[in-house]
Amino acid sequence: MSLLNEEGKALNRKLLLRHEGLELKPYHCTAGKITIGVGRNLADVGVSEAEAMMLLDNDIKEAEGQLLQHLPWVAKLEQHQKIALVNMAFNLGVRGLLKFKKMLAALQDDDINRVEAEMRDSRWARQVGRRAEEVISLMRGELDV
Repeated sequence: MSLLNEEGKALNRKLLLRHEGLELKPYHCTAGKITIGVGRNLADVGVSEAEAMMLLDNDIKEAEGQLLQHLPWVAKLEQHQKIALVNMAFNLGVRGLLKFKKMLAALQDDDINRVEAEMRDSRWARQVGRRAEEVISLMRGELDV
Protein backbone atom coordinates (compact mmCIF):
# COMPACT_ATOMS: atom_id res chain seq x y z
CA MET A 1 0.00 0.00 0.00
CA SER A 2 1.28 3.43 -0.91
CA LEU A 3 1.14 6.35 1.47
CA LEU A 4 0.38 8.80 -1.34
CA ASN A 5 -2.40 8.67 -3.90
CA GLU A 6 -1.59 9.19 -7.59
CA GLU A 7 -2.02 12.97 -7.37
CA GLY A 8 0.24 13.10 -4.30
CA LYS A 9 2.89 10.97 -6.03
CA ALA A 10 2.87 13.25 -9.08
CA LEU A 11 3.18 16.40 -6.95
CA ASN A 12 5.95 14.87 -4.81
CA ARG A 13 7.84 13.82 -7.94
CA LYS A 14 7.57 17.34 -9.37
CA LEU A 15 8.80 18.89 -6.12
CA LEU A 16 11.68 16.42 -5.73
CA LEU A 17 12.78 17.05 -9.30
CA ARG A 18 12.75 20.79 -8.57
CA HIS A 19 14.55 20.44 -5.23
CA GLU A 20 17.06 17.73 -6.10
CA GLY A 21 17.51 18.27 -9.83
CA LEU A 22 18.12 15.53 -12.35
CA GLU A 23 21.70 14.37 -12.91
CA LEU A 24 22.20 11.52 -15.35
CA LYS A 25 25.84 11.00 -14.43
CA PRO A 26 27.27 10.43 -10.94
CA TYR A 27 28.25 13.50 -8.96
CA HIS A 28 29.13 14.35 -5.37
CA CYS A 29 26.23 15.92 -3.48
CA THR A 30 26.67 18.67 -0.89
CA ALA A 31 27.31 15.96 1.74
CA GLY A 32 30.08 14.52 -0.45
CA LYS A 33 28.19 11.32 -1.32
CA ILE A 34 28.23 9.82 -4.81
CA THR A 35 24.75 10.57 -6.14
CA ILE A 36 22.84 10.07 -9.39
CA GLY A 37 19.39 10.67 -10.83
CA VAL A 38 17.13 12.60 -8.51
CA GLY A 39 19.19 12.57 -5.32
CA ARG A 40 19.89 8.80 -5.25
CA ASN A 41 22.71 8.33 -2.76
CA LEU A 42 24.67 5.52 -4.38
CA ALA A 43 27.23 5.38 -1.58
CA ASP A 44 24.68 4.52 1.13
CA VAL A 45 21.57 3.31 -0.74
CA GLY A 46 23.01 1.79 -3.91
CA VAL A 47 20.47 0.20 -6.24
CA SER A 48 18.08 -2.67 -5.72
CA GLU A 49 18.45 -5.93 -7.62
CA ALA A 50 15.38 -5.00 -9.69
CA GLU A 51 16.96 -1.64 -10.57
CA ALA A 52 20.25 -3.33 -11.47
CA MET A 53 18.39 -5.77 -13.76
CA MET A 54 16.51 -2.86 -15.36
CA LEU A 55 19.84 -1.11 -16.02
CA LEU A 56 21.27 -4.34 -17.43
CA ASP A 57 18.28 -4.82 -19.74
CA ASN A 58 18.62 -1.23 -20.95
CA ASP A 59 22.36 -1.67 -21.53
CA ILE A 60 21.79 -4.92 -23.47
CA LYS A 61 19.14 -3.21 -25.60
CA GLU A 62 21.56 -0.34 -26.29
CA ALA A 63 24.36 -2.77 -27.26
CA GLU A 64 21.96 -4.60 -29.61
CA GLY A 65 20.89 -1.34 -31.23
CA GLN A 66 24.47 -0.17 -31.69
CA LEU A 67 25.45 -3.52 -33.19
CA LEU A 68 22.59 -3.38 -35.68
CA GLN A 69 23.41 0.22 -36.55
CA HIS A 70 27.10 -0.48 -37.25
CA LEU A 71 26.90 -4.10 -38.41
CA PRO A 72 23.41 -4.74 -39.82
CA TRP A 73 24.49 -8.14 -41.16
CA VAL A 74 24.67 -9.53 -37.60
CA ALA A 75 20.87 -9.89 -37.72
CA LYS A 76 21.39 -12.96 -39.94
CA LEU A 77 23.74 -14.75 -37.54
CA GLU A 78 22.81 -17.67 -35.33
CA GLN A 79 21.29 -16.70 -31.97
CA HIS A 80 24.32 -17.92 -30.01
CA GLN A 81 26.62 -15.78 -32.18
CA LYS A 82 24.44 -12.72 -31.64
CA ILE A 83 24.58 -13.31 -27.88
CA ALA A 84 28.38 -13.58 -28.04
CA LEU A 85 28.65 -10.31 -29.97
CA VAL A 86 26.28 -8.50 -27.60
CA ASN A 87 28.34 -9.77 -24.67
CA MET A 88 31.52 -8.45 -26.29
CA ALA A 89 29.86 -5.13 -27.17
CA PHE A 90 28.64 -4.81 -23.58
CA ASN A 91 32.18 -5.44 -22.31
CA LEU A 92 34.20 -3.49 -24.88
CA GLY A 93 31.65 -1.03 -26.18
CA VAL A 94 30.65 -1.27 -29.82
CA ARG A 95 33.63 0.88 -30.81
CA GLY A 96 35.92 -1.62 -29.13
CA LEU A 97 34.20 -4.55 -30.81
CA LEU A 98 34.53 -2.87 -34.21
CA LYS A 99 38.32 -3.05 -33.79
CA PHE A 100 38.03 -6.84 -34.18
CA LYS A 101 38.04 -6.38 -37.97
CA LYS A 102 39.55 -9.78 -38.81
CA MET A 103 37.21 -11.60 -36.45
CA LEU A 104 34.18 -9.82 -37.87
CA ALA A 105 35.31 -10.56 -41.44
CA ALA A 106 35.74 -14.23 -40.51
CA LEU A 107 32.27 -14.23 -38.97
CA GLN A 108 30.81 -12.80 -42.16
CA ASP A 109 32.65 -15.55 -44.08
CA ASP A 110 31.23 -18.17 -41.67
CA ASP A 111 34.78 -19.29 -40.82
CA ILE A 112 34.28 -20.17 -37.16
CA ASN A 113 37.84 -21.50 -36.72
CA ARG A 114 39.25 -18.16 -37.87
CA VAL A 115 36.73 -16.33 -35.66
CA GLU A 116 37.97 -18.31 -32.66
CA ALA A 117 41.63 -17.74 -33.56
CA GLU A 118 41.09 -13.98 -33.86
CA MET A 119 39.22 -13.86 -30.56
CA ARG A 120 41.96 -15.80 -28.77
CA ASP A 121 44.72 -13.68 -30.32
CA SER A 122 43.55 -10.47 -28.68
CA ARG A 123 44.37 -8.31 -25.70
CA TRP A 124 40.69 -8.68 -24.73
CA ALA A 125 41.06 -12.47 -24.34
CA ARG A 126 44.21 -12.06 -22.26
CA GLN A 127 42.53 -9.46 -20.04
CA VAL A 128 39.21 -11.19 -19.39
CA GLY A 129 40.44 -14.81 -19.23
CA ARG A 130 37.55 -17.14 -18.38
CA ARG A 131 35.00 -14.76 -19.87
CA ALA A 132 36.75 -14.97 -23.25
CA GLU A 133 36.72 -18.78 -23.08
CA GLU A 134 32.98 -18.76 -22.41
CA VAL A 135 32.24 -16.22 -25.16
CA ILE A 136 34.37 -18.22 -27.63
CA SER A 137 32.46 -21.39 -26.69
CA LEU A 138 29.23 -19.48 -27.11
CA MET A 139 30.35 -18.19 -30.51
CA ARG A 140 30.98 -21.82 -31.56
CA GLY A 141 27.54 -22.84 -30.23
CA GLU A 142 29.09 -25.04 -27.55
CA LEU A 143 28.30 -23.18 -24.33
CA ASP A 144 25.38 -24.40 -22.28
CA VAL A 145 24.59 -21.54 -19.90
